[in-house]
Amino acid sequence: MYTARFFSTQLGRASLASIGAIVVMCCFALSQQVGQVPTVVASTAAITGELA
Repeated sequence: MYTARFFSTQLGRASLASIGAIVVMCCFALSQQVGQVPTVVASTAAITGELA
């Protein structure tokens, strides 16, 4: 299905553009998180083991 013939169609070019956009968004999101310190948020229910 994913051959040169497929990518020469309009749908194939659109799929390549979509994949490219996702890669750019992922790279941007990861670059924003590089310098960040993760924060841990725990509720009292999680600490004490209570279930609603």
